[in-house]
Amino acid sequence: MEENKRPLILVSNDDGAEWPGIRALTRIARTMGDVVVVAPTQHQSGKSSAITIINPLRSTLVEKHHDLIKYAVHGTPVDCVKIAMNALLDGRKPDLILSGINHGPNMGLSTTYSGTVGVVLEGAIHHIPSVAFSIDDNNPKGSLLYCLPYVEKMIKQVLEKGLPDGVCLNVNFPKGAIKGIKATTTAMGYWTAEYDHRVDPAGRDYYWLQGEYVSEDPNDDTTDHYWLQRGYATATPCHVDMTEHKALAHVANLVDF
Repeated sequence: MEENKRPLILVSNDDGAEWPGIRALTRIARTMGDVVVVAPTQHQSGKSSAITIINPLRSTLVEKHHDLIKYAVHGTPVDCVKIAMNALLDGRKPDLILSGINHGPNMGLSTTYSGTVGVVLEGAIHHIPSVAFSIDDNNPKGSLLYCLPYVEKMIKQVLEKGLPDGVCLNVNFPKGAIKGIKATTTAMGYWTAEYDHRVDPAGRDYYWLQGEYVSEDPNDDTTDHYWLQRGYATATPCHVDMTEHKALAHVANLVDF
């Protein structure tokens, strides 16, 4: 970053360009740098790192100021990052990518499906420090005020100290008072009662996604699930290398024929 030059911060989410969480995140980011918001036109939860292949992407300029430009894109969260990097930023590389603030936690195996986390994983691919923020409250009208001081501090810390190359940060806040913040691992687990069977007025069956997350080891005090349930915010480093390095020797033995 050049001396005396404000950082360029790219902001996105998976809820939509007008969602309360992204507006709050943008307000904070704007105090620390020049902000470009590129977010989906529609709700895109559960899109993970999906990209649009067979349909054209369209972007709409929504707002423009000296320190803020906002686009809405008919695509997924990762589409938003990719089109920003390739077309909307005029060749400039962001100093930081932010995602959220998502209503609903993205901890444990939810990170696998999360569009909120997909944004920052894409940032990690481009070697850009990237942070996703979520709260453990699925109510879209739920208050964000209690977590904003932590969001502001985390952004300042990452701008100042950076992140390891290829690593992004997944931050979750509990609902209500925050006792503190912990560096955590991702809780391994599984979902139970994932779909509710229902019948529509025409007598046709349909299924509604729901479910409850069950941690494989609920007493593991290194995980996001453990601390989030106890009123602490969690910060989990994530990366895109899906290689299980400890299994390489075993696989090498399997292919020795």
